[in-house]
Amino acid sequence: MNRLDYSIVVPTTGRDSLRLLLEALEAATGPRPREIIVVDDRRGGGELPLPDGSAPVHVVRSGGRGPAAARNAGWRHATGAWIAFLDDDVLVAPDWPDRLAADLLGLAADTAACTARIEVPLPAHRRPTDDERGTAGLATARWITADMAYRRSALRAVGGFDERFPRAYREDADLALRVCLAGYTIASGQRVTVHPVRASGPLASVRAQRGNADNALMRRKYGAHWRRRIGERHGLLPRHALTTAAGAAALAFGVTGRSRAALACAAGWAALTGEFALRRIVPGPRTPREIGRMAVTSALIPPAACRHRIRGELRHRRATHPAPHALLFDRDDTLIVDIPYLADPAGVRPVPGAADALRLVRAAGIQLGVVSNQSGVARGLISPGQLAAVNDRVEELLGPFGTWQVCVHGEDDGCVCRKPAPGMLRRAAAELGVDIDRCVLIGDTGADVAAALSAGARAVLVPTARTRPEEIRHARVAASVAPDLTEAVRMAMAGPL
Repeated sequence: MNRLDYSIVVPTTGRDSLRLLLEALEAATGPRPREIIVVDDRRGGGELPLPDGSAPVHVVRSGGRGPAAARNAGWRHATGAWIAFLDDDVLVAPDWPDRLAADLLGLAADTAACTARIEVPLPAHRRPTDDERGTAGLATARWITADMAYRRSALRAVGGFDERFPRAYREDADLALRVCLAGYTIASGQRVTVHPVRASGPLASVRAQRGNADNALMRRKYGAHWRRRIGERHGLLPRHALTTAAGAAALAFGVTGRSRAALACAAGWAALTGEFALRRIVPGPRTPREIGRMAVTSALIPPAACRHRIRGELRHRRATHPAPHALLFDRDDTLIVDIPYLADPAGVRPVPGAADALRLVRAAGIQLGVVSNQSGVARGLISPGQLAAVNDRVEELLGPFGTWQVCVHGEDDGCVCRKPAPGMLRRAAAELGVDIDRCVLIGDTGADVAAALSAGARAVLVPTARTRPEEIRHARVAASVAPDLTEAVRMAMAGPL
């Protein structure tokens, strides 16, 4: 087995758990790291709880700017080909380096990172508290830098962590998503790392609502469906907004003497708050202290969440991300080899690299659609049923698409959907729930480019033998030109063209 070339980066705020982690790494079996870089992210500095050992530990200071800035300071100081990020409070196995090597060695060159499996020990003698359940969510999160290794070359390619995320929240998902958008993949490793439950105070869940400001930045960068792209369910902010509005209306009506309206709004606020509190109380230990804490914080969380979200929206109102929200594809000679007026599903043959290219897009959480002219139906050369069967076969071979927009009209029918008209692209964007200016159309003709530009989308032309020279020249000026589908997808995912 080849030797693993890696560095370890540990951001810290000086917790005592740092010593335990470093001692465990010193005693662990397996390939030694080039260095262990501890990034002191305290504003005041001072002594760190470092053990006496032979492992090469280098201390870098990042000035209290948060974990994203601390990790950037660490990996930029490192020299290993792989950067293994560890939180300062995790517990690694005695053979963690061996397991890390087993996870990383042999990965394909386009695999930029590898996650660990995170375990959160919960009490066996009682139900977990609300805080304990919150920490346990790390075990099912998609990308967690509590233990995650990145190629240093991939970190350089995307610029590392976005330091606009000041907390240990969303900065890891943002980085992973940008890495996927750059055309890389992320592997799931088999090593297991334990993340103990964090100690917290009675109002920890209220303070945690500051993360809503970071959610605002994620929405600005990746659109309304950003949670889906990182593998999360919908959040509670709409419900919190309704609860807060009901409470505010009750106060306003009360001040103005409209008692009946005030009572109605107060009843709505109480019902929403009570249901929220009950949802948090039932799974827990149900002790008087926990019940009281849930009752108080359930009343405070909705307005806190709304306040921080508004603050984040104002702070990040100009933040953007160049990545597209949807890629739309022409069908014939773009996704599959063109057979004029194809009526037999057995004749469907994907173009080289199509399956792998689409896999990268799906891994990045970008939506997919097809926009295709099929005038063979209007000409009577294929039936609607045959067309549907061929499209079904495309999905069997290449996976599902979020929308299919097909124009069955002829060139002289005067429809608004046939490319180069923009109708199909606008319908595709509407069905996918994305803005048209965050869509990219990939096709093989000037009509594809013209339709995209007319709709307000971007375009990448992948020329074939049938693409006219003037169409290529125009695309080089007004859009972009790629030699094949794989490169077209990479160009589209990378940002403005």
